[in-house]
Amino acid sequence: MDIERRLEELNIQIPDMPKPIASYVPFVKTNHYVYISGQGPSVNGENKYTGKVGKDITVEEGYDAAKLTVLNVLAILTEAAGGLDNVERIISLRGYVNSDDDFYDQPFVINGASELLIKIFGEKGQHARSAVSVNSLPMNISVEIELIAETKI
Repeated sequence: MDIERRLEELNIQIPDMPKPIASYVPFVKTNHYVYISGQGPSVNGENKYTGKVGKDITVEEGYDAAKLTVLNVLAILTEAAGGLDNVERIISLRGYVNSDDDFYDQPFVINGASELLIKIFGEKGQHARSAVSVNSLPMNISVEIELIAETKI
């Protein structure tokens, strides 16, 4: 599958790779695996979705935050894999949702990321996943996502 062409068909642009906000590297590559550090829903360093899902933002906005977040993850994966066509498969996704105390729909929020990966990569985008509620996230972002992928090189 030609991922660049697929992105064009879906009218999706992969952003520039986000810069770390603290003392960590964006990814670690070992053998054919890439481990991507947690990313948030930012555009050019500005957080677009902040606050607790279920209180400050809706499930639908959380879903959009997860989609935006996974695009930042893909920007890092592009760099780590030498291009998205070198991705053999998405292995695992961990999604963290900054949740209000009585919010229980974390899986529906993280579906924003999971469904976009499947649209882009097809069967290779299907992955194991966790969708976890947290009391807070750095800089009050609404969603954070980590990802593990296997690459061809």
